[in-house]
This record gives sequence, structure tokens and C-alpha cells, in this order.
Amino acid sequence: MIEKPFTEYAERNAAPILEVLRREFRACTDVLEIGSGTGQHAVRFAAEMDHLQWQTSDVEEHHEGIRAWIADARLPNVRTPLALDVTTADVPAASYDAVFSSNTAHIMGFEAVIAMFAIVGRALRRGGVFCLYGPFRRAGIFNTPSNADFDANLRSRDPSMGIRDLEALDGLCIENGLHGAGLYALPSNNMVAVWQKIAGNP
Repeated sequence: MIEKPFTEYAERNAAPILEVLRREFRACTDVLEIGSGTGQHAVRFAAEMDHLQWQTSDVEEHHEGIRAWIADARLPNVRTPLALDVTTADVPAASYDAVFSSNTAHIMGFEAVIAMFAIVGRALRRGGVFCLYGPFRRAGIFNTPSNADFDANLRSRDPSMGIRDLEALDGLCIENGLHGAGLYALPSNNMVAVWQKIAGNP
């Protein structure tokens, strides 16, 4: 059997994220996770919220690890990963009533962030919910010095990466038929930002 990939931060942040998703996805049925990574979150959240059908996705290099977690968990409500690169993916319109993504927006270029929000706007049914976990800025201001240091480290590795302004993300949401619906402060200076689809697809 393939050894399951594991990251400590995914294990550590799962419980607080789960408490947000229990609230925000309580009336949902079909979830697309963009960037499932190791697969840890998918099986943890699907096990705890068995009313959801959880669709994993990522670039193909991560599929083997995600499949290993799914095979070990043997859950009926976790689907094998879609090959999804946000810059090229074509997700069917109005195919989900929830989208979740964790620690993605700051490790991709802003053009890819734009593409991800376009996917979300297309994939969500009207009334659907998008929850995005990670570090954010407000009006260019970091909430802690450690996040400022993290941002500088990201940009030293690739100038296109970096912690995103919530205002910029709100703007992308408006362009794709969503509006801000909530913001939760979580441990380790991270947040879950929540948007809801209000226009466009049925």
C-alpha cells in the first residue's frame, strides 16, 4: 500500500476549520475541494459531515497520496480526485452547492487566484457557499508580524505568491456573482473567509 502523505499543519488546523464548515455547509450536499493536497482534510471532514458528498481535486502529482487516504478511510461520501489545475480547468456549471479550499490563494500567482474564483463562480449553484482558509491581509495590513514575515518569505521564493488582501478577493467574488457572507478568525493567525453565490447559475 502507498504510504499516506502527512503534514502536521493540516492535522493541527483541521478541528477549527471543521467547526466553521459544520455551520457553513450544514444545508449543503455536494462539495468541491480545490487543492486537496495530502487528502487529510477531505477524509476528516467527510467523516464528520456524512451528509456531504466530498469531491477531491488537485493537480495529478498529488492524486496518489489523496487516493491512499481515501482507500484507507473507506468512506462512501469521498470521491476520487479530479485532475484540476485552476488555470486550465473547466468545471460544469452549477454542479456544487459548496466549495472549500485551504492554503491555496497565497501559494499561487494572482492570475491563478483570478482563475480559481472564476471556477468557483461557475461551479456553485445559486445560494451555494465558498469557504477559503488561510492567512489574509486587510487593506494591505497584516494581522501579525509573523504573517508579514511569511509573506516576505513567499515573495522571495516567487514574486507572484503572497498573502492576499480580502478586499481584492471580495472584488473577484463580485465579478463572479458572489458576495461576502462571513469571516472567522482561527488559530495560527489564519481565517476562513466565506462568500455566497447570489447571481448567475441556477
